[in-house]
Amino acid sequence: MTEDDLHPQAPLAQGAGDELREHEVRTALLDLLAEVGTVTATEAAVRLGYSSGLCSFHLRQLARHGYIEEAPHQGGRARPWRLTTHESSEVASAEGQFGDLARGLEDESWQRWLSRRNEAPAEWRHDEAFSAVAYLTPEEMSRVAETVRRALAPYQDREQRPLARPDGARPVALITRLFPLLPEVADEPDQI
Repeated sequence: MTEDDLHPQAPLAQGAGDELREHEVRTALLDLLAEVGTVTATEAAVRLGYSSGLCSFHLRQLARHGYIEEAPHQGGRARPWRLTTHESSEVASAEGQFGDLARGLEDESWQRWLSRRNEAPAEWRHDEAFSAVAYLTPEEMSRVAETVRRALAPYQDREQRPLARPDGARPVALITRLFPLLPEVADEPDQI
């Protein structure tokens, strides 16, 4: 095991699974920007548990595609970023389509697990699926999301650093969706 195995300096060549990883990082960055307004790569790395180099790379990619822009600053090396003030319908459409694709892949993986879990080794034949409804303010919902991100941060780099994985580690899907529940629309006008 070399130091590079534990702390890679550059992203690995993009493979088929890397697109979802990139989506995960970029989604986390967009969520963070929506929450805090402006952020530098270093601040994002601390908050999200990724390296500052990875955050910097994906912030530049998000800017290149029009999702974010460099925020005004006093000079120096720190480059704060913010969400663009006007998102084009083309960018919003692409984001929605990729989000739909990612959710479809998550659902497909879940269904595959349910149908084939008996093929897994005995110690892996369970899952930890759960859901809950909690009454939260927008700020509390953001804090819950941040708590989940911090809890997962120590495990996030193992995909790109195979030698950092403990013996017996396998890929495990970690999916969290926090969203407000909207009231159902009544089918009949006189229903409440």
